[in-house]
Amino acid sequence: MRWRTVPVFLAFLAMGFGDAVGPFVSLAKSEFQLSNTVASFIPFVGYIMFGLLSIPVGVFQDQRGKKFVLLLGLAVALLGLLSASFGLNSFARFLLAVVLMGSGAAILQVAGNPIMRDVSEPGKYARNLSLAQFVKAIGSLSGPLIPVLAARYFGASWKVIFPIYAAAVFVTLLAVAGLRAPERKDERSGAATLRSCLALLKNGYVLAMVGAIFLYVGAEVCVSAGIPLFLKERFSIDIAKLGLLGTGLFFTALTIGRFSGGVILNWMAPRAFFKVTCAVSLAGLLGLFAPDRTVAIASFFLVGLGFANIFPLVFSIAVDSMPEHTNELSGLMVTAIVGGAFLPPLMGLVADRSSVQWSFLVPLAALLYITWTAMANRKPAGV
Repeated sequence: MRWRTVPVFLAFLAMGFGDAVGPFVSLAKSEFQLSNTVASFIPFVGYIMFGLLSIPVGVFQDQRGKKFVLLLGLAVALLGLLSASFGLNSFARFLLAVVLMGSGAAILQVAGNPIMRDVSEPGKYARNLSLAQFVKAIGSLSGPLIPVLAARYFGASWKVIFPIYAAAVFVTLLAVAGLRAPERKDERSGAATLRSCLALLKNGYVLAMVGAIFLYVGAEVCVSAGIPLFLKERFSIDIAKLGLLGTGLFFTALTIGRFSGGVILNWMAPRAFFKVTCAVSLAGLLGLFAPDRTVAIASFFLVGLGFANIFPLVFSIAVDSMPEHTNELSGLMVTAIVGGAFLPPLMGLVADRSSVQWSFLVPLAALLYITWTAMANRKPAGV
């Protein structure tokens, strides 16, 4: 059973490649001589695909199966990477690659999260999903890391990231193609439809959990994007020279936290750990309002540790509570990742009207709601 998880973990690594759209902003801006407005459109294009594709893919997955959809996501991502690998000579072609990478990542999220339940041992789903998010974080970290290493040690262009990613996705596609694991069938009668997905939102429990995903992803993007501005405004720290004190520190904490979460969930119940991780997140965000620089920097690390396991916990708790609606829930919650495209502009508006420090009230408010869902979380009686 344990070996069955390996291809799925590789798929999560490929999911992380989709997060490279963040580092692509500055690289593409310089490469294609883009304005700030046009360059900032790059991550929006990637995130919006989650909103457009997730529910339809969830419905399609109910008919064709999770493995088929996982292979489809890998194929779409591979198509985008190959397109960029051979002659990335225009912004339009680059944007097409980003769209396909974002589409592939969205499809992989819809299939990858629930198929991990199929290949996991009883009671180990939440643990394995946290470990999978740790593997995904490694893929995410490769986005800013590969271009730097390629330029510094090999004198290569940042575009080398595309063939490297393409090779990794191709290997993953072969591994998933050989996956042999029975998929758990929904216990309800009838196939998933767009109507059945949307009908689930009438259930208060489902709406609360989908809202938690929407606000969590938005809060994570807010924090990662706001760190450099915060440190510069509050403490005159030059991120170009001290990058690990900023965004790098936050993502390092996310990676550590996701691995640690997989270990902790061996002996702590998911609902209890959900409350703990929310408390750590809130403590970190509140620490940003302290006047001391060391406390503020440490707080970003603490926020990363707390944020690390919120997504897999919300997802696994919801699916384990309502396994008869696995595909609909997967589609709805992956759609909610689109929150990463909508909360940051709100944070920017608050920063323009007051200060960057006060703009962190936006992710703080999001975490207060998520903490409420953790405290009030009860297994639903049904729909």
